[in-house]
Amino acid sequence: MASASQMDLLADRVERLLVRYEELQRTNALLAEQTELLTQERDSLKSRLSAARARVDALLERLPDLQS
Repeated sequence: MASASQMDLLADRVERLLVRYEELQRTNALLAEQTELLTQERDSLKSRLSAARARVDALLERLPDLQS
């Protein structure tokens, strides 16, 4: 009898571990998706910043030299 009870307890623990593993897999997939989106957003912002810097530099070049 004790062996069957231990087997039931072990089976319950294994089942809980499998459920937790599946939850962690889903969470990991969501985090990976969010990381990808944030990486794309970061790259887009870096590109926009670079373009803005180039425009500012071009405008600065057009200013007259005030040193006489």
